[in-house]
Amino acid sequence: WFGGGRRDRDSDRGGGGGLAAILFIVAIVLAVVAPLIGRFVQLAVSRSREELADVSSVDLTRNPVGLARALRTISDDPEVLEVANRATQHLYIVNPIKSFEQRSKSMFDTHPPIAERIRILERIAGQMGVSFPPALDQPGASG
Repeated sequence: WFGGGRRDRDSDRGGGGGLAAILFIVAIVLAVVAPLIGRFVQLAVSRSREELADVSSVDLTRNPVGLARALRTISDDPEVLEVANRATQHLYIVNPIKSFEQRSKSMFDTHPPIAERIRILERIAGQMGVSFPPALDQPGASG
């Protein structure tokens, strides 16, 4: 009775070390990978919010062609904003860091590409029965 809860110390030493090492390695990997996954999710949410803002703008204005022209005009502006940086780029309608946008068309972007946003507006215009000028999805076509 008194000795029923005793364990053999020799058997405890050999078996638990492998599991502890595996759990430690898994914890380290998760500590490294979790922030990266979180950042990717944050950027994906930011891109989807931009798309949702475009769709909401069409709901309010009922003018997808005008919104597409505005996006094209803003994106064709050759002047570089001096105050824009990577930390504030998510505050703008169009990514203000043009050199970064030219290099990176990937999951690291905070904004979807302008051509993609215009394609979404074109699809909405088609659903509304509005004719969409074909040149709006081309750079420099803000006319």
